[in-house]
Amino acid sequence: MKISIIGGSGFIGTNLISILSKDVTYQLINIDKAHSSPNANITQIADIRNKEQLAEKLQPADWCVLLAAEHRDDVTPSSLYYDVNVRGTGNVLDVMEERGTNKIIFTSSVAIYGLNKPNPDEDYPPAPFNDYGKSKWQAEEALRKWYFSDPDNRTLIILRPTVVFGPGNRGNVYNLLKQIISGRFLMIGDGRNRKSMAYVENITGFLKYCIDTDMSGYQVFNYVDKPDLNMNEFVNVTERSLGKKLSAVRIPYFIGYFGGVIFDILARITGKKFSISSIRVRKFCATTQYKSKFVTQCKYRAHYSLKQGLVKTIDSILREE
Repeated sequence: MKISIIGGSGFIGTNLISILSKDVTYQLINIDKAHSSPNANITQIADIRNKEQLAEKLQPADWCVLLAAEHRDDVTPSSLYYDVNVRGTGNVLDVMEERGTNKIIFTSSVAIYGLNKPNPDEDYPPAPFNDYGKSKWQAEEALRKWYFSDPDNRTLIILRPTVVFGPGNRGNVYNLLKQIISGRFLMIGDGRNRKSMAYVENITGFLKYCIDTDMSGYQVFNYVDKPDLNMNEFVNVTERSLGKKLSAVRIPYFIGYFGGVIFDILARITGKKFSISSIRVRKFCATTQYKSKFVTQCKYRAHYSLKQGLVKTIDSILREE
């Protein structure tokens, strides 16, 4: 089986290639604008914003897994979200059609639901609050248009992960754990807001499950590793793993948010990127819980619990130091 992974040089992609490459029945190719040290032998360089480059590299395949995205909180200019996530997706679909590839798995995001929503499942209406979420929703719409133009012959699987973390990641969970480990962490807010999270090896395991079972038709899945932890519980897991107690000092939300605004101003003045920003404070203090109604109806079972994933991630950070 031939599988084209687009954007496989990133965090999820590297983990996905690792798990898929163990199955000798799969022939893999990674197409990315960045090199991949662990997977250099199967990586072809192309930017999905450039349809000509993409057409040179993307060959006929049984499955296309589209992971490429602009997803950081501080992407500038914001038009990059739409250039990559929307127009890039359109380019992939155009080239897939030329190559006769009719099955695609697309990694979207729970960001399409917005913030502070009441535990939305896959049927919850979209209400994205930022450019990332808006661009992911627009990409989904383009994919649905592609699928429903020939539903008898096409397969579209949309996976909406919540916050993804794991060894090797440098995202928000990594930054938070790094601050806790270094002793620079102070809780903003009361810590009772709950967070849905997803451990990377569980997500890639589910992606492999979709391919292994030759899933078909139109499917949408939130991906969440339950049960959700609130921020106090998150810190407690980290404390137990480190064997130390953290400061009990808490910063009121309005002070933390104002501090984030100050860092936003400094970032614009200096051109530097800081680990603290107003949007990160807002996201940290928000309740972001999601239901994964349809994954639970599958036979897939996650390999690790959420707490086990956190401990593995903490151990990997400690080994770096």
